[in-house]
Amino acid sequence: MFDVIVIGAGHAGCEAAAAAARSGAKAALLSFDASNAGQMSCNPSIGGVGKGHLVRELDVFDGLMARAADASAIHRRMLNRSKGPAVWGPRVQADRVHYQKAIERLLADLPIERLFGEAVCLTVRNGRVSGVELADGSSLIAPAVVIATGTFLDARVHTGLESKPAGRSGEKASIRLAEQIRELGLAPKRLKTGTPPRLDGRTIDWARLDEQPSDSEQWSFSAYPQAERALPQLCCAITRTTPATHDIIRQAEAQSPLYSGAIEGRGPRYCPSIEDKVRRFGDRDGHQIFLEPEGLTDHLVYPNGISTSMPVAVQQAFVRSIPGLERAEIARPGYAVEYEFVDPRLLGTDLQLRNLPGLFLAGQINGTTGYEEAASQGLVAGLNAARYVANEPSMLFDRRSSYIGVMVDDLTLQGVSEPYRMMTARAEYRLLLRADNATARLGRDALNSGAISPQRRAAILRHFELRDQPDFASTDEGMADALYRPYVERQKREWEAVERARGVRIPEVFDYNGVPGLSAEMSERLFIAKPETLDQASRVPGITPAALTALHVATARLAA
Repeated sequence: MFDVIVIGAGHAGCEAAAAAARSGAKAALLSFDASNAGQMSCNPSIGGVGKGHLVRELDVFDGLMARAADASAIHRRMLNRSKGPAVWGPRVQADRVHYQKAIERLLADLPIERLFGEAVCLTVRNGRVSGVELADGSSLIAPAVVIATGTFLDARVHTGLESKPAGRSGEKASIRLAEQIRELGLAPKRLKTGTPPRLDGRTIDWARLDEQPSDSEQWSFSAYPQAERALPQLCCAITRTTPATHDIIRQAEAQSPLYSGAIEGRGPRYCPSIEDKVRRFGDRDGHQIFLEPEGLTDHLVYPNGISTSMPVAVQQAFVRSIPGLERAEIARPGYAVEYEFVDPRLLGTDLQLRNLPGLFLAGQINGTTGYEEAASQGLVAGLNAARYVANEPSMLFDRRSSYIGVMVDDLTLQGVSEPYRMMTARAEYRLLLRADNATARLGRDALNSGAISPQRRAAILRHFELRDQPDFASTDEGMADALYRPYVERQKREWEAVERARGVRIPEVFDYNGVPGLSAEMSERLFIAKPETLDQASRVPGITPAALTALHVATARLAA
C-alpha cells in the first residue's frame, strides 16, 4: 500500500513523485518501463521566457528540473537580454542522456518506489480514488493518485497520411485508461503537438551558417552554488527556410494530416508546424531555424522551427532546400501526436478533481504544452496529493507571487482551447515576478511546505539574510528590485483600478490590435467575443488579467 501513486514518469510525473516523497508520503512512480523517466521527447532544451521563470520557482521547492538542467547543460543563453530583467529568460540546451541520468540520480536520492507496467483503470470506493489496476491483473492501493500521462492518453502518431496508436515514436499509447477517463466524462477534446525531423549533424554544412555561442556568464538555474560548468559548451547555429522550401510544402499540402482531416486536435499557437507557418504567413520569404545539438556524443541535431507531420519524402525535400542543409540526412522523421486531455476547469487549484477526491492531474493531460509547465504542475499535484493523504490544508500558489500560480489559475478558471504555454504576458504582476527573485517571492512558502531538504532550507534562510544586508542593493537582484519598485507599485494600482472599473463600457467599434500590451491571441479572442464592458471581457475564455489591465488603460484613455 502507498500514500500516493503517480502514473507516468515524464517531467510532470517525476516532479509529482518527488514532491510527494519530500512531503513524507510513501510514493510510487509507475511507468511503462525503466528507460523513460525524465525523457526529453521533443526539444532538448529547458527554460526560455516565462518557462525559465517556472524552472526557477520549481527550484525553490527543491524541484528536480533546475538541477538536472544545470548538470546536463551544453549551451546556455539568457533570452531577452536587450529588455528589462523582469522578462529575461534563462534557457539551456541539454544533453539528453545526461539530463535523463541526472533525473534518475535525483529520484534515487528520494524514498520513491519505482514500478513498471501499464495502468489500465482507477479503483474507486465510496466516491473516492482507492488505487490503480494494472494490465497484468495486479492492483496497487493508495488513497491518492496523480495522473501524469503526457501525450499518451488515447494518442495517435501521424506522419503524412499514415497514422497509428502511439504516445511517442516507438511507444504505445494509454488506451484502456483513456476509456475509463472518458466514462467519467473528463476528456471532452483532443490536442496536437509535434516534433521536427532530427538531422545527422555530420551531414550539415556548419561553415555556411551563423554561429550562436553559449553565454560566457556563469549563471545557473538552481540557487545551489556551482563552482563550474559540468559539461563542455557547444555552439548552436542559425539558418532560414527559403521560398523554395515553402513551394515544396505548398505543393504537398494535400498530404499533410493537418489539412486532410486526419487530425482534429488543435496545436500550440506559439509553436506552429512549418506547414502552418507557410499557410498562415504566406507573405514571408523565410522562417528562422535554430540548429541545436542534442548531446556531446550524439550526432543528432534538433532543427527548432520546422516541426512537421508531412510525409518523410517531403520532409527530406524541404530540409535540403534550406541553406547549410543541402546534403543533410534525416535520422528520424518529424511527426505529430494527437491525444486526449481533461478540461482543467474540473480541477481545483490544488489540481485535484473536484468530483473525485484523491485524483490529481498534472501536465499535458490538463491541456498544457512544454516540459516546464508539466513539471510545475507535477510539483503542485505532488505536494497536494501528500497533503490530502495527511489531511492537511492544500498548498496553493498565488498568481500575484508566482508564475506557477498564474498557470494554475488560468487553467482552472479559463480552461484551454489550444495547448497552454507560459508567457510573461499572462501575468499582470510580471514586473514583480522576475526569474532572479524566485527565492525572495516563494522562499517563505517553501519553508512552510515541509517538502524541502535541510540544505535547501539553509540556502533560503541564507538568501533572506543577504537581502537584509546593506550591500544587497548592489547585487543583480537588489538593483532590479530598486529599478522596478515604482513600476510595480503603479502596476498594483492599475489592477486595483481594473477591479473597481468592471462596469466601464467598451466602444462597439474598437481596435483591439491597437492596444499596447495586448497580445495577438488576446486581441483575437476579444474581437470574436465583442464584450460590451470590462466585466464581460473578464469572462471571455482565455482572457488573462494582464490583458484586462491593458484593455482598461486603453478604454480609460478613450474616455479621458
